Amino acid sequence: RQLTNPLLADRLVKALGPRVALFAPLLHNTVSPTMLHASDKVNVIPSEIELGLDGRLLPGFQPEDMTRELRALLGDDFDLEIVLFDPGPAAPDMGLFDTLGAVLRELDPEGVAVPLVLTGVTDARFFSLLGIQTYGFTPLKLPEDFNFIRTVHAADERVPVEALEFGTQAIFKAMQLFRSGG
Repeated sequence: RQLTNPLLADRLVKALGPRVALFAPLLHNTVSPTMLHASDKVNVIPSEIELGLDGRLLPGFQPEDMTRELRALLGDDFDLEIVLFDPGPAAPDMGLFDTLGAVLRELDPEGVAVPLVLTGVTDARFFSLLGIQTYGFTPLKLPEDFNFIRTVHAADERVPVEALEFGTQAIFKAMQLFRSGG
């Protein structure tokens, strides 16, 4: 939670240098303009413009926090409406984290399980509404020269087959452990 302190977060962002693009969204609420609608005709000046924003909140923040941040930056000369908000889990239960880490180390002795906050959302948010804990256990053993971050959601999004095979084996082993109660 201390990293949400703007002074600390900004210092960390500066210290990260070129890696900042990867980590900055994990330290601040973010917003991206994703949709724009003005006029239906090219020769008509619109009476209003509608801008769709995709806001991503850090854990512990609410839509009202985003609204406050936007108004502080942009002023009050516009209407702002929250169209959709999917709350995440109140507090994650990491009880199986060590088990998943052990599976990873068994298949790759140099592998390290690291908890991570995603800058996006997954369908796991729907399970959290039902009180079901999910884990984003997606083990991939990527080649050193593969730039995974640049391919995520890109037109050429992909993972090497070997990485997928490793991940499949790890998930299978984890399922075997859970089934046996270990």
